[in-house]
Amino acid sequence: MAILVKEETRVLIQGITGTQGRYHALKMLEYNVKVIGGATPGRGGEKVYDLPVYDTVSEAKTNHRIDATMIIVPPGGVLGASMEAMESGIPLIVIITEFVPIHDALTIRSRAVAEGTCIVGPNTIGIISPEQSKIGIMPGFIYSRGDVGVVSRSGTLTHEIASNLTYRGIGQSTCVGIGGDAVKKTDFIDILKMFRDDEETKKVIMIGEIGGTGEERAARYIKESKYPKEVVAYIAGLTAPREKRMGHAGAIISGGFGTPESKVKSLTEAGVSVAGNLDELLEYVQ
Repeated sequence: MAILVKEETRVLIQGITGTQGRYHALKMLEYNVKVIGGATPGRGGEKVYDLPVYDTVSEAKTNHRIDATMIIVPPGGVLGASMEAMESGIPLIVIITEFVPIHDALTIRSRAVAEGTCIVGPNTIGIISPEQSKIGIMPGFIYSRGDVGVVSRSGTLTHEIASNLTYRGIGQSTCVGIGGDAVKKTDFIDILKMFRDDEETKKVIMIGEIGGTGEERAARYIKESKYPKEVVAYIAGLTAPREKRMGHAGAIISGGFGTPESKVKSLTEAGVSVAGNLDELLEYVQ
């Protein structure tokens, strides 16, 4: 069945007229995603790859059924684009943009919680259900359909692991990049709950990294809920020098939490097999 995005999912692209918006719109169309059009203020009436462009999300919704929207606009425009999408009742919002101001991200998350909107990101590669559909910027050809769910903070590691799984003949049900920022709406636990209820997903891979407490909280959820599916994990940054700041905004260690040792310990105690490197992770999955 996959989660979040399926073959019939109809997608709007906010920022479709920009360089990145155009490029990834084309890649999504090549992947047979049902892109219904785009929204860019002041560009209504134009077309991109024969897709209609609207001035507002509400105008687009008047003309089409929209199941999800992908936001790929400059950081300063993300707050307005997200609010517009929520006001139009779009149930799933994927925010690709990185460097979103933290106050804007907090405002978006607060509104999404109040509205019950599912937001993936900011700073995410998006979501892909291989050979069905995708909302994001990942190269679809390295992913293959199967029964392993992937939830990750790192886009490049998601690509790396999915491509190696595919090479070994192991397909994926859905791969979700929750994003590398400190403030986001959807976290590991949210996706683990979706995978738990998805019949197609038999095993789950968690890709974490140093900083934040998301992995520790996920470990507590796995343990307390007696999670019914096998979970294997990899934590990036095990050898990172403690005095160096990592690239992701969420890679901040504080109060003894967020260290690689804390994450590995918490996950191991929850019954999760934590790999020391990517080759070991793939062996665990097999």
